[in-house]
Amino acid sequence: MSTPDASPSDQPVRLKPLPLLIFSSRWLQLPLYVGLIVAQCVYVFLFIKELIHLVQHAWEFTEQQIMLVVLGLIDVVMISNLLVMVIVGGYETFVSRLGLKGHPDQPEWLSHVNAGVLKVKLAMAIIGISSIHLLRTFIEAGAIGTATGRVTETGVMWQTIIHMAFILSAIGIAWVDRMTQTRN
Repeated sequence: MSTPDASPSDQPVRLKPLPLLIFSSRWLQLPLYVGLIVAQCVYVFLFIKELIHLVQHAWEFTEQQIMLVVLGLIDVVMISNLLVMVIVGGYETFVSRLGLKGHPDQPEWLSHVNAGVLKVKLAMAIIGISSIHLLRTFIEAGAIGTATGRVTETGVMWQTIIHMAFILSAIGIAWVDRMTQTRN
């Protein structure tokens, strides 16, 4: 029973069955986000394992080996950040509001997230991850042509080309997002 002073706009909209089914289908993404949370737990385990390995072997490692392990740790953190952006931003954008407005732990970027902003942030995170991999490759490039070398000139070239493709893609995504924002 409705109260006499409740306006019709306060009442929830009743959808017909097909629109309700289509609208409710967004909840099918929930298991995907839960799966990404499980994947993030695996990355936490990997980070702890690599950190313990670094501490145990710090006296034996060369500076270059330490740098490569630290770059690996940074890589894990950046991938974890990417997972958080996808999980939180995707859920907030495509599934349901989290209701974090005014919460002291709300990430700053979440207050203005939309599909376009999320795409640009994801592209920038991928470039950051690619940069770490490229830096690791450049550090190891000194061993090209030796028995201990793990990278090849062709591998370095292709990794650089792929990194540049990521950069160009991010610029394109940002440009398209900006163009659509100025038209609205």
